Amino acid sequence: MNTTVMGKARDWLFTPDSSEVTFAKRGFRTLDPARQGNLEGIGSTFLEGYRYGVTGRALADIGAGLEGIEASVRGFAYEGCAMALAVRDGLRPGGQHWVRDFLAGPAENQVYIAYIGVGWAMARLPRVRWRAVMPQDTLLRWLALDGYGFHQAYFRTRQYVDGQYQAAVPLFRPAGYASRAADAGIGRALWFVNGSDVERVAAMIGGFAAERRGDLWSGAGLASVYAGGVDEADLKLMTELAGEYLPHAAQGAAFAVKARVLAGLVTPHTETGARVYCRMSAEEAAAVCDRARADLPDTDGPVPAFETWRERIRKQLAG
Repeated sequence: MNTTVMGKARDWLFTPDSSEVTFAKRGFRTLDPARQGNLEGIGSTFLEGYRYGVTGRALADIGAGLEGIEASVRGFAYEGCAMALAVRDGLRPGGQHWVRDFLAGPAENQVYIAYIGVGWAMARLPRVRWRAVMPQDTLLRWLALDGYGFHQAYFRTRQYVDGQYQAAVPLFRPAGYASRAADAGIGRALWFVNGSDVERVAAMIGGFAAERRGDLWSGAGLASVYAGGVDEADLKLMTELAGEYLPHAAQGAAFAVKARVLAGLVTPHTETGARVYCRMSAEEAAAVCDRARADLPDTDGPVPAFETWRERIRKQLAG
């Protein structure tokens, strides 16, 4: 990819070292080398995408580079790239440009994962610059808080996971729901923190306050289908251990399936996840998400449209 001197400088200044996504660095534990390899590989792919975003000078070149990444993990590269582009926007006095054009171009079919990547950038930028990268879509902007929550749990595990810390999140209203959206990201991170060990994930969620567990299970369900690294038996165990929170886990799984269907990145594991959690094919689970999104309000009230969307999915899957 054609990289300028400034691009190389941004790479040097802002791209995390590859060691940052290793279990040794993060302090994550697993007894399964294959699962560790899968999750560390995802982290490496995220950083590869981040490097495209931080060094690229033209979106066409950036998009071409991303499309060259192996399909099963390509979404993570888009996530990393969106983070990098949001960082670039956050550092520009004029505000948004890169993310807006990325979403309208190369990431048009990766919109869900790209919004999550923006949330990663929010976790790294000063809060006074959040408005410069704030997603404009009133529905999908809540996904940025999923990315924010994941980042905090992944990089500040002792505080956000062990200490179960909840930080106030500015600019998102209602504030109470902002914490719930971030919890979905924390739940997704628990899949990585626990090395995709299903029983440990469930036990860790069970240690959180009851009012947080539904959103944590939603994130964990999403990660188990999108990130994978486990077999059908593990996914079935997830559904058993979720107990009363199974509708939340299934909703997260449906989000993961929808993201892969939209991007054309369906894998055999995607189909397995749809079958286990949703009792239907990947295409059918994606269609559930589409139907539930129809006629949602354009503006948020006391209950955000995003939560209405999730609740509709839960009801359809439980029906």
